[in-house]
Amino acid sequence: MRILVAEDDVRIVDSLSNGLSRAGFTVECESDGENVWYRGESESFDAIILDLGLPQMDGLTVLKRWRGAGKLTPVLILTARGQWEERVEGIEAGADDYVVKPFHMQEIVARVRSLVRRANGLASSRIPFGDYVLDMRTMQVTRDGIPVELTPQEFRLVAYLVHQRGRVVSQLEITEHLYNQDYERDSNAIEVLVGRVRKRLGSNVITTRRGFGYTLGVEA
Repeated sequence: MRILVAEDDVRIVDSLSNGLSRAGFTVECESDGENVWYRGESESFDAIILDLGLPQMDGLTVLKRWRGAGKLTPVLILTARGQWEERVEGIEAGADDYVVKPFHMQEIVARVRSLVRRANGLASSRIPFGDYVLDMRTMQVTRDGIPVELTPQEFRLVAYLVHQRGRVVSQLEITEHLYNQDYERDSNAIEVLVGRVRKRLGSNVITTRRGFGYTLGVEA
C-alpha cells in the first residue's frame, strides 16, 4: 500500500516514514503544500496523511482542491492539540479521519489500515481469499492457521491484489504501490515477484491478463 506523508516537520516525517515502512507500507514524503497538492492530484495513493500547517499551500486548501476535483483518496489529517476548529473544518472539507499531535505511531498505523480497508469495502484486518487468510495487523498470510513464509515484497503484492480484488491491476500500478520512487527496479521485477508468490501460494492465486496486468485469481 502506497502512502503519501504531507508534513514539514522533519522529526515527524522521519517518525511516520519509519513507522509506516515497518508496518509494510510504501511511503512517499512531501513538505511543500503545492507539491503535495500536485502529487495527490496526479498520482495514485492508497491513503494520505496530511498536516494542515504546510508551507506554500495550507493542508486545508490542498484537501478542498482534491475533493473539488473528485479525488476520493482517504485522508488522515494531523492537527495540533486543542485546535478543535481545525479538526471540524478538516472533516467538513472531506477528511476521513484525524489524529492530534503528539501521537502514538501504533495509532497512526491502525487508523491508516482502517482507512485503506474501508476504501476497499473491507471491514476486518483479516481477509480470507481462497484457502488463505491475509492478516494486515500481523502482516502474515496463513493457511489453516499456519503462517506461509513470504518476503516483505511478496506480502505487499498479495495484500495489494487482495485489496484490489475484482479488477485487473497493471504492472505499472503494482510497481508504483510496491516501490519507492527512487528505487531502481528491473523491467521484469513484477513478473519475477508474481512467479515467487505463485510458487508459495499456488499458481491459481494470481491470474495474468495478457496485455493488461494481474488480478486475484481466487475468491476474496
